[in-house]
Amino acid sequence: MNNRVKEYRTEIGLTQEQLAGKVGVSRQTIISIEKNKFDPSLSLAFELASVLKISIEKLFSR
Repeated sequence: MNNRVKEYRTEIGLTQEQLAGKVGVSRQTIISIEKNKFDPSLSLAFELASVLKISIEKLFSR
């Protein structure tokens, strides 16, 4: 699954560490998601979309 987490995270001015804190995961998890090495759970995907203020459909794609 492809994602645009890094794009939207930097657009709103959050660091990886700040985003990780807001969604309750480690910075390493955010790094892995951004590098497409880890697909988040559905609940984490929705939380990321909520924090980044973007629809889940725009944030993740196949």
